[in-house]
Amino acid sequence: MRRNGHQRSAIVIGGSIGGLFVGNMLTRAGWHVDIFERVRDALASRGTGIARHAEMPRLLAMAGADDSGSLGIQVDGRTAYHRSGARLDHFEYPQHLAAWSRVFKALEEAFPAAHYHRGKDLVSLEQGDDGVVARFGDGTQASADILIGADGFRSTVRALLAPEIVPDYCGYVAWRGMVDECELSDAFRRDTFARYAFCFPSGGQFIGYPVVNADDSAGSGRRYNFLWYSHVADGHDLTDLLTDSTGKIHQYSIAPMLIRSEHVAALKEMAREKLPEEFAEVVCRTKQHLLQPIYDVESQKIAFGRVALIGDASFVARPHVGTGVLKAGQDARSVVGCLSASASVPEAFARYEAERLIPNRDTVRLGRYLGAFIERGLAGPEADPALCLDIPKIIRISARPTPEVMELVPQ
Repeated sequence: MRRNGHQRSAIVIGGSIGGLFVGNMLTRAGWHVDIFERVRDALASRGTGIARHAEMPRLLAMAGADDSGSLGIQVDGRTAYHRSGARLDHFEYPQHLAAWSRVFKALEEAFPAAHYHRGKDLVSLEQGDDGVVARFGDGTQASADILIGADGFRSTVRALLAPEIVPDYCGYVAWRGMVDECELSDAFRRDTFARYAFCFPSGGQFIGYPVVNADDSAGSGRRYNFLWYSHVADGHDLTDLLTDSTGKIHQYSIAPMLIRSEHVAALKEMAREKLPEEFAEVVCRTKQHLLQPIYDVESQKIAFGRVALIGDASFVARPHVGTGVLKAGQDARSVVGCLSASASVPEAFARYEAERLIPNRDTVRLGRYLGAFIERGLAGPEADPALCLDIPKIIRISARPTPEVMELVPQ
């Protein structure tokens, strides 16, 4: 695409899934795109599973990503279990569960490697009538017609343009982990592995489901992924979890290898006390645990002249919603579509903001609703009738922010 005799150009800050979605879509629309990622080495797999929504193949195709072999593992629905292991409820809902790494790799392979720059930490930006200049910590700079902030929930772009919007801790953390199928007991593989499972220990919620293996195939050697939300009050308890063995306190999150061994030991003990035996097995046999404090981010603006925010840089919904990857692709599609249909960049980004503010706010609202009982440390979702929430409702509406579902969510 050319404007006034030159190819239109874009700077994308952030080289994870959101940045790659928009970078690929803009490239296919004729833009010259450079992606700048703050991490110097190749981005490591987050080691997590994701729900593969029906819209994902279309979004990946728009990005030119090879989607072959990435369907993941199909489950027939969602099952809630009592502490005893007995079934409480089942919701028939066939879906595929994929690996985050498979989507990332497909998008990364589609983007021109020469235009993906690592070790680039944005420190400032400046925009005028004709373009944007980004300056990096190593003293280099880049200029383009537009800049897209796709640099995650701790976005530097957002901090520069809307410093009042900061991640808001939600009162609980998520422990995550994966176990290779071969490491699990025969009984688990036979009776439980294929289940998308929910448990509701006091003060939290546990979810487990199968995902593809390390080489992203759905054959033998698959893995079981767990996600355990647990109430942790802001203050000393959270700070302690984010403090490594040297006494350093990490802001917002902590790398898996820095989590202190006593916290992992306490998690395993809590699993044996509060979870059905088969799911305690998953927690206890996991070799590396991840700790994710849960935050909300709700921006008031996502368009700033020639700069726009997408993905987690603009909004972060709690993982109950299960649409982080999907939302990044939807934001990217909207940005590119508005640029193609508008006479100017500011007009395009204003249209993008109008399209995406309400859907993203709704997604954040659904996440807050589903996590309200954990945030308060309640014994279970039914503990406060005023929440209008119970186990059957949770397994039916989580990871499904459709218009029909949103009608069930209190304003």
